[in-house]
Amino acid sequence: MAAVRAQVASRLAAVSAFASVSPGSRTPFQRAALHRSAPRPGARVALVLSGCGVFDGTEIHEASAILVHLSRGGAEVQIFAPDVPQMHVIDHTKGQPSEGESRNVLTESARIARGKITDLAKLSAAHHDAAIFPGGFGAAKNLSTFAVDGKDCKVNKDVERVLKEFHQAGKPIGLCCIAPVLAAKVLRGVEVTVGHEQEEGGKWPYAGTAEAIKALGAKHFVKGVAEAHVDQKNKVVTTPAFMCETALHHIHDGIGAMVRKVLELSGK
Repeated sequence: MAAVRAQVASRLAAVSAFASVSPGSRTPFQRAALHRSAPRPGARVALVLSGCGVFDGTEIHEASAILVHLSRGGAEVQIFAPDVPQMHVIDHTKGQPSEGESRNVLTESARIARGKITDLAKLSAAHHDAAIFPGGFGAAKNLSTFAVDGKDCKVNKDVERVLKEFHQAGKPIGLCCIAPVLAAKVLRGVEVTVGHEQEEGGKWPYAGTAEAIKALGAKHFVKGVAEAHVDQKNKVVTTPAFMCETALHHIHDGIGAMVRKVLELSGK
């Protein structure tokens, strides 16, 4: 016991001596030791949703995967959606529009956000380090008119503003599935991927989107579902996600690659 008490007393004396040294007179090693103990703040990421449900809103699996990977990366996430009506409501059991029914994009997106959601009109790039847009047909129906108008589409005014703000601030933007068409429309000459450019027997059922992206003046790069394409110049990161018919874990891996690159580009 005497030996233990002596050892504890020795350590306490060392700590006391370290604490008594003024900050200015500490050695570089001592200062580094203090800095290492401070937690590193995570990236502040804005997640922009487009409703709830693959055929008329956000693809829920994509949104969930993004949130998981952001959590693993230590990011602080705030979720946004535009306060606008959906283009229409789809009965997901039939894949058909529900006649006479209307829903609000912000209200529906709150389901995924567990109620913690903010109107997209309030999103400012000044308060965030990065922005990410999941896919789902909502990106092509509610955040833009791409589903109806193709290359001649219009983009929701706040979505366009947000994309331009983050781009002009040099802050990274991540998009997956069909959402890269938003960047292709707003950011001239941007590089994106929506996967492969041929259907390949139904594995890539939306392969024709690549041609529409080129028609918008953007550059399309062929990537596998588990990969992400990084446009280093514009700090735009994209991955195919459900543009490919494949097992869910492959889509999850591709989204993880996209999120990791976004966080890396944020410098956080």
